[in-house]
Amino acid sequence: MHPFFSPPASNPTISRFPTIFPPLRAAIRPPVHRRTTRFRSEASSDGADAPTIQESEGEEQDLKPSSFASVSPSIDKDIKKAVQKTAATFAPRASTASKNPAVPGTALYTLFEVQGYVSMLLGGALSFNLVFPSNEPDIWRLMGMWSIWMFTIPSLRARDCSKNEKEALNYLFLVIPLINILIPFVWKSFAVVWSADTIVFFLMYTWKMGWLQRAE
Repeated sequence: MHPFFSPPASNPTISRFPTIFPPLRAAIRPPVHRRTTRFRSEASSDGADAPTIQESEGEEQDLKPSSFASVSPSIDKDIKKAVQKTAATFAPRASTASKNPAVPGTALYTLFEVQGYVSMLLGGALSFNLVFPSNEPDIWRLMGMWSIWMFTIPSLRARDCSKNEKEALNYLFLVIPLINILIPFVWKSFAVVWSADTIVFFLMYTWKMGWLQRAE
């Protein structure tokens, strides 16, 4: 038999002339090792670069979850800064730069706190048409609907409260106007709007103050 047609393992001629019969070599070579042979040829031609590239790709895949995890705290921090800046710009605040005298335990602190919750109850009575009753919408019921935003939140923000409570009041100062504007498009009721404001008020306090965690 001619030496070119002998099996590649027994005759070294094919290894000396590997490019004479490429179709014959492709037919003799098992298909299972094609991908492995290609990988070896690339590794031999590139040296140690191929394993290094694979390791770097693996490192990038390992870093992706951590990068996504770091995005959420940064977004939350940016939202808190934006809310605090907006509330500090538009919400009522002390007229002097001195320290707030309404610290916990003082009469002024208690006065602002009582004023805030009393205005909330009085606003509910006006919204439900219990005080100055009227068969048509009037200014009293409108003031009752906006009482939490106009009186309760400014009174509570005037105190020297904790950081979590101040953050809750800042969020409420921005959220409640949206509620009062959007709900009348669906349901024209002063009592419903005031009830929604009250529910959001206590939900925000429960979330920011951690009342459920303390109860557990």
